[in-house]
Amino acid sequence: MNQNLIVTNTIAFVKQQLTGAEGGHDWFHIERVWKNAKLITATEPGADLFTTELGALLHDIADSKFHAGDETLGPRVARQFLVDQQVLPEIIDHVEQIIRNISFKGGHEQHLFKSAELDIIQDADRLDALGAIGIARTFNYGGFKNRAIYDPAIAPDLNMGKAAYKNSTAPTLNHFYEKLLLLKDLMNTATGKKLAAQRHEFMVVFLDQFHAEWNGSK
Repeated sequence: MNQNLIVTNTIAFVKQQLTGAEGGHDWFHIERVWKNAKLITATEPGADLFTTELGALLHDIADSKFHAGDETLGPRVARQFLVDQQVLPEIIDHVEQIIRNISFKGGHEQHLFKSAELDIIQDADRLDALGAIGIARTFNYGGFKNRAIYDPAIAPDLNMGKAAYKNSTAPTLNHFYEKLLLLKDLMNTATGKKLAAQRHEFMVVFLDQFHAEWNGSK
């Protein structure tokens, strides 16, 4: 099993699969998560880099948001690809579990599967939802769904379960309070926590400026 070749083939496969994808969930999102995952792995002894790379590259191969809410499609597509690449069965199983368990899903759902590799990829994915990139991705997706930017009459729902979170049509700015500002305290690794704190503060400054401009006080 040539790991470098499999990673190269995975990159090509993901690029092809995500051609024309929404800008916040396209190949460039995958690439950033992959790079973040490799950065974090270097500070997490014991994590398997090959498994982490495959999990990061395939974690959004068929995001349920863009496939009628089907959460089984991504793991199935990833599994078939890895089988075709003759990846070891135990690694395929691990990657499939990573894809099944990486999502935020409202932040209240308990996951039964845990691994160092999942912790790393989850942190890497959450980092891409924070900071300047996170802000850009959030408003890009809001525009993609034709949502209002902000409506003071619609308060954020901080107690959403999985179904409510998936079906929410709230203004884009609410997403900062319902998910993004919560991520800093959900990070798993020391490196992830450090990077998340920096990006979190950037978003707080942005939101302060946004509300000041909205209210005409700046």
